[in-house]
Amino acid sequence: MTTDEQRPTGTVPAAGADGGGPGGAFGSEWVPGPDGLLERSAARVILLDEHDRVLLVRGHDVDLPDRSWWFTVGGGIDAGEDERAAAVREVREETGIVVDADDLVGPVYTRSAVFDFAARTCRQHEVLFLARVSSADLALSRDGWTDVELDVIDELRWWDLDALAQVTIEVFPAGLADLVRDVLVWDGTTRHLGLARE
Repeated sequence: MTTDEQRPTGTVPAAGADGGGPGGAFGSEWVPGPDGLLERSAARVILLDEHDRVLLVRGHDVDLPDRSWWFTVGGGIDAGEDERAAAVREVREETGIVVDADDLVGPVYTRSAVFDFAARTCRQHEVLFLARVSSADLALSRDGWTDVELDVIDELRWWDLDALAQVTIEVFPAGLADLVRDVLVWDGTTRHLGLARE
């Protein structure tokens, strides 16, 4: 990880907390699916600034700290919560940015992913919205991060799409730079990306 002096503008480092472990990594929104895999529904947001940069989160697995990846802002949908409300809440909790449900465009994409985390194989069904904010008016914050997020989130960063396309670590969903370019002007169609094994 870079020092504060080397850190790119617009990033927020993690608090550096250690521990956590697999037992605390899964909230009540995770339930066993028909095949026994833990699964949940999630709302994610392609958060763009006035320069068409996308705000991404870099995290790592509690059990494999050397593997990290970039992903969109968002998380699980709580019981009784709709997709838009979850997306608004997750943006606020993960970034400190306040958006309204009316600011969300879409969903522009849906997808499902099967992945390993905290020594478990999980499945997540996602809706992805798009929202625009002015980065000049924002101060990113980790004040809303849970203990698990403090353990596994390494940083938040605004990414230029050309630079994002050249990233050497994993980015989820795959091909995100092109996916973002395809919805910079959204045609009103929700695209279904299918099931990914990540």
